[in-house]
Amino acid sequence: MTAFVVMGVSGCGKSEIGRGFARAIGGKFFDGDDLHPAENIAKMSRGDPLSDADREPWLDRVGLRLKDVGEPTVVACSALKRAYRERIIDRAGGPVIFLYLEGTRDVLSERMTSREGHFMPPALLDSQLETLEPPEPDELSVKASIDQAPDLVVAELLAGIRGKTQ
Repeated sequence: MTAFVVMGVSGCGKSEIGRGFARAIGGKFFDGDDLHPAENIAKMSRGDPLSDADREPWLDRVGLRLKDVGEPTVVACSALKRAYRERIIDRAGGPVIFLYLEGTRDVLSERMTSREGHFMPPALLDSQLETLEPPEPDELSVKASIDQAPDLVVAELLAGIRGKTQ
């Protein structure tokens, strides 16, 4: 498997964990935030949640980034709903392993309020949590708790991947 999406709500550490995971597997990392259309970033910056229609071009870009990769590729993307994950898989044209970062609202809120320079305001956390559909057992995914050091999160994901690919 060479296509991975680090997923979860805003503030869970997708970018940091994605970079660490990509380093650990000798792969490339892409931040899904960089794939958002400008209209989406403007909307979220105003504190307005994205609609499913707003997300479609972004999800397409994420999936296309994973299409026909010859080396391990990791993209950070919230992928909050099963339908979003299915769209990414469809655009990628093959299997994608979703690395789900799970955390409590309190931990997520604290992280969001302490970070600087990010377009996603803490006020949108509740809408993300309401939208979140954690991966089901029949989806190709691995879960890790964010209530630990980043290197331990990466180690937990790597162990989960080994369990899925053996």
